Amino acid sequence: MRGSIVAAAAALLTLVAVAPARDVLAQNAGGGQQAAPKGDAKAGQQLFLSIGCWECHGSEAQGGAITGPRLAHTALPFGAVLQQLRVPQNAMPPYEPAVVSDAQVADIYAWLESLPAPQTAAGIPLLSQ
Repeated sequence: MRGSIVAAAAALLTLVAVAPARDVLAQNAGGGQQAAPKGDAKAGQQLFLSIGCWECHGSEAQGGAITGPRLAHTALPFGAVLQQLRVPQNAMPPYEPAVVSDAQVADIYAWLESLPAPQTAAGIPLLSQ
């Protein structure tokens, strides 16, 4: 019984963490998307680690079941990522321009886009048995 409650709580927290990103994506769908400025992926990785993004999203932006969602190889447009940083949903702290500039966000975004897409279930031998 306790295991079921813990599993349900973890699943709920995952949904709560991911839903706002989907909402921001929906808000930015359609002509109002801000194009991503050219960023420096290497500088973006260093920023991701130095300003603490890794603490919730993992050192490779892989996300976690209870913490922040996966950001690696994100499907979110730059404008949605910028909006989430400036006016975050849920427990994420805000990152105002004085903390991380739009140009630095572009660097982080470039790094996130450079990361490989997650492997499909068919590409994992254990899951295809």
